[in-house]
Amino acid sequence: MDDVELGVTAAPSAAAAEAQPKRKHKLGPFFWLAAGWLVLLVLLAALADFLPFVKDPNEVFRSALARRGGRIVAGSPSPELWLGGDSGGRDLFARVVYGARVSLIVGVASIAIGLVIGGTLGLVAGYFRGKTDSVITALANILLAFPPLILALALVSFMGQNLRNVITALAILAIPSLIRITRAATLTFSQREFVVAARTLGASHWRVLTREVLPNVVPPMASFALLAVAVVIVAEGTLSFLGLSVESPAVSWGKLIQEGRQQLDETPHVSLLPCLVMFITLLALNYVGDKLRSLFNVRESGLG
Repeated sequence: MDDVELGVTAAPSAAAAEAQPKRKHKLGPFFWLAAGWLVLLVLLAALADFLPFVKDPNEVFRSALARRGGRIVAGSPSPELWLGGDSGGRDLFARVVYGARVSLIVGVASIAIGLVIGGTLGLVAGYFRGKTDSVITALANILLAFPPLILALALVSFMGQNLRNVITALAILAIPSLIRITRAATLTFSQREFVVAARTLGASHWRVLTREVLPNVVPPMASFALLAVAVVIVAEGTLSFLGLSVESPAVSWGKLIQEGRQQLDETPHVSLLPCLVMFITLLALNYVGDKLRSLFNVRESGLG
């Protein structure tokens, strides 16, 4: 039986290996530029505590403040503070880097939880079909019926304002979409010849799901996950802007934008810099995710 299964699963693997050079050729330079930005951002956020040029995001610098018209406002860039300071005299560059850490943690953790729960439910729904599919699909549709932002606001307000609860709330929002994309991919692969052959040979449902279906469903799930991370980062930024995300001294991009809006006319860079970094990151995530989605031929019908 092992020899037969090896022969059944070898064909898709060989085809994937043959297609690999073509995929690399299709990605193009902008893909690698976007991927490079994401890698750089992740490294900065992860290693910020050990990098000598990244200061304490909550340390106050007198040089980061300026007086205009009798008011204390954020200072301009200087040799000590490359990007200037915020309205509280803190290093803006350091706060953007540490803000990236929180925003990325929220985005990645929320989608990881959503993938485990939503991916499992979508896999089960697409494989077993029937009543199981109907119940899980109905659950996803119920969650999708709620306006996402209102549901997120309600969940965070009810559970409390901290990092764990924000991640939980946004993971709940991500689950129904991940159910649908996983279900769509599972429906496609569960009828392929190698899956039918495994069933015919007497393989258990667990073995078919984990050895035959899941490895083929993971690529489209991963490409969609990148797009979903971008959406979650925007959602967290919206919650932060409304004052319902992480509390001080923690900082996220949305919170930085919210803090700088009161002096937007005098020191626009305090809000515009995190806006720009967030925009580039979202653009990179969407571009990389969209490229991978097109390579893996993820069906749009599974996203709606």
